[in-house]
Amino acid sequence: MEKQANKLQSSISVVLVFTALFFTLFANSQNKIDSLTTIKTDTILKNISFEKGKEYILGGISVIGLKKFTEETVRVFTGLKPGLKIKLPGDKLTSAIKKLYESKQFSNVDVYLEKIDGESIYLQFDVQELPQLNTVKISGISKSKAKDLIKDAELKTGAMVTDNLIVTTKNYFEKKYTDKGYLKTKVNLVTQKDSSDVNVVNMSILIDKGNKIKIKDINFTGNQSLSNSKLRKTMKNTKRKFFGRFWKSSKYIEDEYREDLEGILETYSKLGYRDARILSDNLIWNNDNTITLEIELEEGRQYRFSEILFVGNKEYTDEYLKQFLRIEKGDVYNGVVLKERVSGDGSPTSQDLSTLYQDNGFLFSSVNAVETKVKNDSITVEIRIREDEKATIKKVTVSGNDKTNDHVLFRELRVKPGDLFSRSAIIRSIREIGQLGFFDQAVTPDVNPDYQNKTTDINFNVVEKGGSQIELQGGYGGGSFIGTLGLSFNNFSLRNIFNKEAYKPLPMGDGQTLSIRLQSSRTYNTYSFSFSEPWLGGKKPQSLSFSVYSSNQFQINPQNFQVDKSQSLGIIGASIGLGKRLKWPDDFFQLSQSISYQSFKLNNYGFRVGSNILSNGTLNNLAYNISFTRNSSGPSLIFPTYGSEFSIGLKATFPYSLVNGKDYSVPEDLTLAETSAKIAENYKWLEYYKISAKGKWYTSFTDKLVLMTNIETGFLGFYNEDVGQTPFERYFVGGDGVAAFQLDGRETIGLRGYENSRLTPLENGGGTIYNKYQLELRYSITDSPSASIYAVGFLEAGNSYDDFNLFNPFEVKRSAGLGIRVFMPAFGLLGIDFAHGFDPLPGQVEKSGWQTHFIIGRQF
Repeated sequence: MEKQANKLQSSISVVLVFTALFFTLFANSQNKIDSLTTIKTDTILKNISFEKGKEYILGGISVIGLKKFTEETVRVFTGLKPGLKIKLPGDKLTSAIKKLYESKQFSNVDVYLEKIDGESIYLQFDVQELPQLNTVKISGISKSKAKDLIKDAELKTGAMVTDNLIVTTKNYFEKKYTDKGYLKTKVNLVTQKDSSDVNVVNMSILIDKGNKIKIKDINFTGNQSLSNSKLRKTMKNTKRKFFGRFWKSSKYIEDEYREDLEGILETYSKLGYRDARILSDNLIWNNDNTITLEIELEEGRQYRFSEILFVGNKEYTDEYLKQFLRIEKGDVYNGVVLKERVSGDGSPTSQDLSTLYQDNGFLFSSVNAVETKVKNDSITVEIRIREDEKATIKKVTVSGNDKTNDHVLFRELRVKPGDLFSRSAIIRSIREIGQLGFFDQAVTPDVNPDYQNKTTDINFNVVEKGGSQIELQGGYGGGSFIGTLGLSFNNFSLRNIFNKEAYKPLPMGDGQTLSIRLQSSRTYNTYSFSFSEPWLGGKKPQSLSFSVYSSNQFQINPQNFQVDKSQSLGIIGASIGLGKRLKWPDDFFQLSQSISYQSFKLNNYGFRVGSNILSNGTLNNLAYNISFTRNSSGPSLIFPTYGSEFSIGLKATFPYSLVNGKDYSVPEDLTLAETSAKIAENYKWLEYYKISAKGKWYTSFTDKLVLMTNIETGFLGFYNEDVGQTPFERYFVGGDGVAAFQLDGRETIGLRGYENSRLTPLENGGGTIYNKYQLELRYSITDSPSASIYAVGFLEAGNSYDDFNLFNPFEVKRSAGLGIRVFMPAFGLLGIDFAHGFDPLPGQVEKSGWQTHFIIGRQF
């Protein structure tokens, strides 16, 4: 029995020893794990006794394990100083260790109690420094790409090489290539000590990206209502490969694939399948190094709207709200449309119930749609409305306008103190401010409601940009040097012109426009001055404009390019106009009227008029111009994202030949000089009428992607067959559309892909009819105040004709291309287009081909 007892006791002892050893090893392992994930705060004590919780005085700190850092540097990191009162253990020691780790310079920190001398203690920090990165070498890819990757990953010399840095760098490079379709990318990253310095390492990275993996097929199961092809179309980013697909790659990107799966469910939801779900999705590798995506669906049943009930509405009847909601009983249930009709789609022109209430003063209202009953395939929806009291506007302020005077902004605002709150009025105010062209398009209104008093304050915060433009350039063209000086002050202040303090450098801030332009070469010179006041009298939106100009053009010998100043065309002109914003049919309409006068003096300067030449004489052009326009585009003048622009215009002279009884026929037996004199007599007072119509629409797909659609036409007619067409006021089609120096009333119509004005029958002095169709997709790259940049892709078609008998709106010249626009406040609009003309120029058989167009100062 005694031996058995001793044997049992020995067994128990062994078990206890092994148990103790196990827990010791477990505890040490756990401490090691914790040291990798948490801050180690306990001191490691030598065989030195101390009173736990007692406050000691720190006598000194020593540091071991250093390679590059000095002891003093570590002491500074800890924040501990001799003489500091400290407890063991305590918060100050814990904080010191934490600071060392947070410096990201050390991989391990241990603290020892070195000795106790009375009330003083001495600590020893044992640190392990992190190695620093010296060089990075990437192999497996080109040197240029490797350089870009090192820059993108921020692998800089001197960076501390941690385990986290190694892991994140490897993951970053792998994702960089898997996002490009290299799904089998492997990245091997190793570090090696560099003996050239202390505690530095070199990093070597091998990238094996393999082949780009394409999606061979996308298969669906469980779908009955939607075919496989329709479901594939809903996947905007994930596409299978097939011959001829060049507009969208078939690479697999995980994030975009997950987004497309959500898009599939959203498509089902729009069709009434609100319970549709994806049961599984699998990626299958094929033998030809492609993948197939297998997606298993459960469609569920298709639901329809049952009753739509309104609760809490007092301002509007149920019938009116149902008409506004535009959803009927029995319609396929569409949760997305229901949400948009109730809460809005985020666009400024959204027509929804919430906007309906907020446009009529109900700032504190709320409108929510709740599904209250689901029976079989029918869903009853309850629109719960809390109207509350109407809110009035207490105060309206503007901020950020350092140069523009407050009254210029206030007169454009559609919200006034005392008015009922209106969301649409705020949006319209943003648009009107943007149309001024003085501010960045990001106008932000701050609405500060006061629920207790049922009022609100509104502040419009604007970012001002330059209101003036300068054009100073020189160039060589047409065999001569051309110099241009143009000054345009778009926010001028005429009333402060005699106020010396207002010159900074010129009086600005009243929204007026003052322009001066001088251009000269050896073949011509022009001078022009214009001024406009958008609010004549300051109380109503009616404008006054005035301009004067002078031009002299000289004939050039096409053989020796010599200028003959004895052959000249002098033009002197002036115009004055009035414009008025209308209230009917709505206040987007404007009526503009002007009277213009031009004097043309020909001195041996040949103009073709039909089969004859007009070379001498003084001609007069007195015309009345009226235009009816509607412009609802906005919010920005530079990059509109919604709305439209329409205009119908008429420019006409008095029909002198119909009332003066004069014989305007040109006998055939006259000499050349007599014929020219007779034509000059007939055109002493020009007579014509000119009709134009233009329309633009802006359709936004996102806040940065906008489609501009443009249709325009023009017709130049005459009153008397004997007089015929005027030699001026013609249409010139083709090219960049930028008007040159001519002041003879011509209109320059751009059609990119063709040389300037080459689509016009020049032998007859220009076209009398034109038409143009245009689709332009615009993408905003940046809209900062310093520079607004957007890219364009376009399709254009158009033509010009000699007379109405030859007019065919479908016989057009076609083109397509790409371009970019840069608007800088100081210089206006700059751009370049690369366009391809698909048709030949008049009189030629080969198509126009590629053309490059530079745009300077063109209208938006």
